Amino acid sequence: GFDFNFQPSINQQEVVGFQDLAFLEKNENLIFIGSPGVGKTHLAISIGIEACRQGKRTLFINCHELLLRLRTANEKGTLERCINRYARYDLLVIDEIGYLPIDHDEANLFFQLINARYERHSTIITSNSDLSGWVEIFQNPTVTAAILDRLVHHVHVVKITGKSYRLKGVG
Repeated sequence: GFDFNFQPSINQQEVVGFQDLAFLEKNENLIFIGSPGVGKTHLAISIGIEACRQGKRTLFINCHELLLRLRTANEKGTLERCINRYARYDLLVIDEIGYLPIDHDEANLFFQLINARYERHSTIITSNSDLSGWVEIFQNPTVTAAILDRLVHHVHVVKITGKSYRLKGVG
């Protein structure tokens, strides 16, 4: 139900092609980048639903909920078990990277998760920030470089430029 006519910057054929889940078989990642309201989460959810329909273990989670869970597990001494649980999903959809700052410890925890998934399973990420701006989000150039190195090694980046669908018809 995505309105591709409202977001002409999107390559419809490419995005619809993700529904065949070939990227999962290759352990590739998808990153949707764009301003709030352009459809990043909508597209990520639709691919996740298709993965579920095809019997793939899939989880959708907000970035800061994920970080909270990782931080709590770390404090309880169960981080390895927690990371292993998230690493086992065939598809992990992490929504809204960049909406809130991520502190140094959270960046390290996020890296550990991405590293555990690297070349084993696919991850979809939505972000309002270009990859070049992730240093400011993660507040650590070294960890940011390591995260991006693993995420973009096998990646399809979909940059969406356009107006917010939520504000369609407003003003």
